[in-house]
Amino acid sequence: MNRLLLIDDDTELCAMLAEYLANEDFAVDMAHDGTAGLVQAREAEYDAIILDVMLPGMSGFDVLRELRQSQQTPVLMLTARGDDVDSIVGLELGADDYLPKPCNPRVLVARIRAILRRHHPSPADDGDDTEPLSIGALVLEPGTRRALLNGKPLTLTSTEFSILEVLVRKAGQVVSKETLSEQALGRPLTRYDRSIDMHVSSLRKKLGPAGEQPDSDTPSPIHTVRGIGYQYSLPSAGGES
Repeated sequence: MNRLLLIDDDTELCAMLAEYLANEDFAVDMAHDGTAGLVQAREAEYDAIILDVMLPGMSGFDVLRELRQSQQTPVLMLTARGDDVDSIVGLELGADDYLPKPCNPRVLVARIRAILRRHHPSPADDGDDTEPLSIGALVLEPGTRRALLNGKPLTLTSTEFSILEVLVRKAGQVVSKETLSEQALGRPLTRYDRSIDMHVSSLRKKLGPAGEQPDSDTPSPIHTVRGIGYQYSLPSAGGES
């Protein structure tokens, strides 16, 4: 049974969601302010955290910022409906996904399960795709979901790893946003959804120029193909493969 932490100051909503999630075979702990939620998230091990943006004590953004200093537990943020700024900021800070409030509990469960599949893929999901992937200075280990850049660990959220894995497996090819959403996020791309763009932006910052040297003039290895999607460039001739 997967263990979830729900951090939201709406006690009635929490009770309703906790009951629904329990019926879907999730164990749910709750916290009703940011400070208490952060303490709870640090003291116990959770498979995923559902985090509201608007919280007393500490905002959801502050909680996420602090969490990402020490752990990569998957986080799904609950944002104000129609507030694109909240969703963008949440993704920039390292949220794995977001949902506007009020949310449909069935959609919430589907999103959580998609996040958990990315973070804890089963052998059946993996098939034979667990061999390390190497391209230039980057090495991905799908089996352990570990990434190395120039031999050093690269800190990625579960969603960032999944997006990067799809791009690396199709290096040199243009991958549409629709494909990235379906294969990495586990859901169809919806209109006005900026999730893929924000995750790619975060990946570019973490990879650095060409995913190699921070002071290099070489552009990021992830290129935008306007109106279509993204492409992870193949190493130049003479480089590593």
